[in-house]
Amino acid sequence: MLPMISSTATYALRAVVYLAGQPGRYVNRGEISEATQVPHEYLLKVLNQLDQAGLVESRRGPSGGYRLRSSADEITTLAVVLAVDTIPRIAECPLGIAEHEQLCPLHQLIDNAGRLVEEAFAKTRISDLIARKRSQKCEFPKTNPTN
Repeated sequence: MLPMISSTATYALRAVVYLAGQPGRYVNRGEISEATQVPHEYLLKVLNQLDQAGLVESRRGPSGGYRLRSSADEITTLAVVLAVDTIPRIAECPLGIAEHEQLCPLHQLIDNAGRLVEEAFAKTRISDLIARKRSQKCEFPKTNPTN
């Protein structure tokens, strides 16, 4: 079974949600890593990709770190995910039937599910996740990068 999103995309969402909770403030990588439970070196890779995509900005020096370039209301979860990865879509018949050049019923079902995931991420802003996080006690679980 395909995961909805990769560990890298999950880590990117964690970092962006954390930064959104620190509006305007540059946050150092160590603080982000500790708060989000993302391994320090892996976080550097993720933050660099988010920076290249124009979602975060970085500043060097003692008061440097990372912050969002836009408000949490302007950033969709889809933008964050696509900055570091893709959402898997079906390119061929999952049953392995070569004659299925068109979408077979199973292929269509799986492809529709992928489209619905993309649509849900496109409709969900980072500010929506912040509001949900504040209304519930939420801590980031410890994980290991596998994707």
